[in-house]
Amino acid sequence: SSIAVLSALTQSAKQGFTVKGSRHFEAMAEADTIVFDKTGTLTEATPEVTRVIAFGDWSRREELRLSACLEEHFPHPVARAVVRAAEARNLKHREKHSEVEYIVAHGIASSLEGKRVVIGSEHFVVEDEGVLIEEEKRERISRETEGLSPLYLAVDGELVGVIGIEDPIKPNVPTVLRDLRSLGFGRIIMLTGDNEKRQAGVSEFHANLLPEDKHAFVRALREEGASIVMVGDGVNDSPALSEANVGIAMGEGSAIAREVAGITLVSDDLSSIVALRKLSMALMDRMGGSFAFVMAANSALLAAGIAGALSPQMSSLLHNGTTVAMSMRNAAPYRLP
Repeated sequence: SSIAVLSALTQSAKQGFTVKGSRHFEAMAEADTIVFDKTGTLTEATPEVTRVIAFGDWSRREELRLSACLEEHFPHPVARAVVRAAEARNLKHREKHSEVEYIVAHGIASSLEGKRVVIGSEHFVVEDEGVLIEEEKRERISRETEGLSPLYLAVDGELVGVIGIEDPIKPNVPTVLRDLRSLGFGRIIMLTGDNEKRQAGVSEFHANLLPEDKHAFVRALREEGASIVMVGDGVNDSPALSEANVGIAMGEGSAIAREVAGITLVSDDLSSIVALRKLSMALMDRMGGSFAFVMAANSALLAAGIAGALSPQMSSLLHNGTTVAMSMRNAAPYRLP
């Protein structure tokens, strides 16, 4: 069986994923539920700013300039999108704000000329920071950022703008999800920290989740008896990745996600997960078949030896021959459908 696992580990590296041990193959083969974090996993790695809404005396250029000034300190896909948008508009800036503070899964806080500046999710800006948004502004934001992920910017408790981020679903996601469902995943669930309503072919959808919510959700699924694969890429996903039966981290994700996950995709191609499921199932079938063959062969040789039909030398020769043959079979590459 160790040779079968070694062969699977070698083949997995060639097919775009690394697996930290045989138990992760087993968990992947037996899982009946797969949970995806949306951003950076089901969506493209390079989201784009497609809408900038400014309020009050603020211009869209000044809003984007300040947003990029804050976001450039953090290597998050959304942060990079804001910085790229500012660069595309040739918006230069000097560091006028104080030290920035990153609040995981919420946003960024800093100060500018003695005023508190925050940028992040609606939950962070409205509920945590207490920024009031008039109904007229809410309606405009909802109308102009429909289908986008909104990023809220507030200065001294006042909303000064909203940036709409387009985070498109990867083209092959529907095909990958269909293949995973055909391979035995009865539940395919998408978790996300934003309010995106598009479901991309998933069977369940849960939005506006913080890291602790994702962790609690996965734990609740396990307590219900589900066997879970969790797929994510960021610091926000690491608690849920560690709670699942097996965690899969995207190759371009955060270091902590790759650390806690049992499996890492070398690239961000989700079709690797389909290959991983097939390889894991093939490995379990091979190991089960090997065990059954060894038990049957050894029992037959033992019975023949006791009956006197085989000499000890011949029995030993046949035993060693079957062992070598089984080892060669287990070392062979897996043929995946």
